[in-house]
Amino acid sequence: MSIQKQAADHQMMMRVKNSGLMNYNNGTTATSSPLNDDKEEEMTKSALNTFRAKEEEIERKKNEVRDKVQAQLGRVEEETKKLAEIREELEALGDPMRKEVGFVRKKIDLVNRDLKPLGLNCQKKEKEYKEALEAFNEKSREKAQLITKLMELVSESEKLRMKKLEELSKNIDSLPKM
Repeated sequence: MSIQKQAADHQMMMRVKNSGLMNYNNGTTATSSPLNDDKEEEMTKSALNTFRAKEEEIERKKNEVRDKVQAQLGRVEEETKKLAEIREELEALGDPMRKEVGFVRKKIDLVNRDLKPLGLNCQKKEKEYKEALEAFNEKSREKAQLITKLMELVSESEKLRMKKLEELSKNIDSLPKM
């Protein structure tokens, strides 16, 4: 037993004794007899034992409640750990997908940024190509027309020269011979 408990027990016994003496002294006799002292002491011991029994019962119940609370806290901690593990698993499931999707989206954005100027450049080049093709075709037609015109002129020139040559030949033939 601890010193505090012994002191508390002694103090309680003294209170119970004093309480009995005062009641007895307030009665008709002023002196106490050994028989009464034994009864008083027995009552004091009985009250003290009752008090101790109740204190022990309270302490036992307190320990039971503490044990129940500790058990409940243990279960709560286990459930909390399980929930934390489940949360981690859920986050782990979502993370790789999010990372991959994010990575692919970034790549798509980069390709889109590269595609825009290439598309504009392609449209510009197509327009230039069409204009160049049109100019080429126009010049080809013009060349064909000029070649046709040249052929006509050459042909006309040959005819005229032949005609002139024939005239000159006739003129030479018509000259007196000498």
